[in-house]
Amino acid sequence: MKKQFWISATALLAACSAPVSGPAPTEDHSRVLQQGQYRAGIAHSELEQARYDARLAEQDVLNARDAHASAQQQAAARKRELEAAEQAFTAARARLAAAQKAYADAVNAVDAANRTLPAVPAK
Repeated sequence: MKKQFWISATALLAACSAPVSGPAPTEDHSRVLQQGQYRAGIAHSELEQARYDARLAEQDVLNARDAHASAQQQAAARKRELEAAEQAFTAARARLAAAQKAYADAVNAVDAANRTLPAVPAK
């Protein structure tokens, strides 16, 4: 019986000393699994944030394209307005030059007619 006692005591001592030397394989596996799940959760959150950011960026691009197209249309309309105004200005300058010439010709004609007429005696 003494022999059996020592065998049991040795087995019990070995079993009790195993947890003291390090965690049991199932505890280690559980800890690794929890850490992996935690990291996967963080990665999933980052993935969702990246998707959201990408959607916002895509919408910004679409809005910028629309604004650019609208600005180009407005610029084209303003260019047509500018060209029409420049043509009207050119035509107005030509009419002004023609009117100035006609006025100068009329004044010169009056001066010429005044020089060719005999002087009228004053009363």
